[in-house]
Amino acid sequence: MKPKVIVILVLVILFLIILAQNTQVTSLHLLFWSISMSQIILIAIILIGGFILGYLTSMLTRKNR
Repeated sequence: MKPKVIVILVLVILFLIILAQNTQVTSLHLLFWSISMSQIILIAIILIGGFILGYLTSMLTRKNR
């Protein structure tokens, strides 16, 4: 296997371990809103949002070159 695939698999496994250990409900306070949700959902939303922002940033910087 390629090193890139191995690194991605290790990161996915580490992410799944982190998700399995964070199952309790937490409150998110954002300005005037308060949302209670499982930490699994919160971590997944933040991770997906980070990937989307990183992808969009890389696409915008490629167009400028």
